[in-house]
Amino acid sequence: MTMAETPSGTTTEPRVDDRTASLDVPSVADPSVAAATTPSQQFSARSGRRAVSTLRRTVTSVWRLWFFAVVLVLWWFLSADSTNTFFPPLKNILTQLWDLWVIGDARSELWSSLEHFAVGYAIAGVGGVLIGALLWKFHRVGEAVSPVLYFVYVIPTAALLPAIMAIMGIGASMQITIIVLAAIWPTLLNTLDGMRGTDPVKIDTARAMHLSATRTVWTVVLPGAMPQIMAGLRHSLQIAVIMMVVSELVASNSGIGFFILEAQQRFAITDMWTGIIVLALIGSLLTFLFILVERVVLAWYLAARAVEQKG
Repeated sequence: MTMAETPSGTTTEPRVDDRTASLDVPSVADPSVAAATTPSQQFSARSGRRAVSTLRRTVTSVWRLWFFAVVLVLWWFLSADSTNTFFPPLKNILTQLWDLWVIGDARSELWSSLEHFAVGYAIAGVGGVLIGALLWKFHRVGEAVSPVLYFVYVIPTAALLPAIMAIMGIGASMQITIIVLAAIWPTLLNTLDGMRGTDPVKIDTARAMHLSATRTVWTVVLPGAMPQIMAGLRHSLQIAVIMMVVSELVASNSGIGFFILEAQQRFAITDMWTGIIVLALIGSLLTFLFILVERVVLAWYLAARAVEQKG
């Protein structure tokens, strides 16, 4: 706040200096708060703007679902009179889905799959970040093992199923191993690339400030690499879901993949479609939850990107 002086030397009412104005204090140039003269009125004006912004985002999100809604409506009406064994009416599929997966016993198959997925994905995520960080820290070792890593990386994990089954047999440990071997690579490689891309000036500044190696990693390297790490974790999530189903299709006696294959083999096509739809719903829900976590973890990064785009 500064005092405006008149030519006669007297002072007038205080005014806000543009250099010290806070972003949280609404400007009088803002039409929505131009008439707000008290703190309560200013607070109400800010709350109104937030409500309008939230409503706008909600409408945008709902609008993005229009094509999905159209597909469901078309599927419902076009399949209503279907007599094709392989493409039953959507109404029959949804009715059977409720009977099997909501009030029936098929839920046990889903919990079995989710348990294997959770353990495998957690190991792949934590292991990928730790191994990537170690390879970045000991860069000479990383350079030495990089050819081996990329050689193993290009081998489709599904091709390793026979060998893993021969070594570990059929069971939960085999399924978790398959998920880990497939899902660890995106996180590991993205972590390594993200850390290698850290600005050397920032690292030199941390050394000049006599920060320890551990503190440098936590305060400089990891934040800079976090966008790429989160991208790797999202990719690993998708691969983990895929390999969860693949392992159950090939060698398992439980899980949603086993349910889908067993239903197809006994010609229960409607049951098979319910399993496919449940799998799609679970994959979508997991992706949505990951996006929510990603927005929290990368809130600072997303805010900086928004400011850059506005600028």
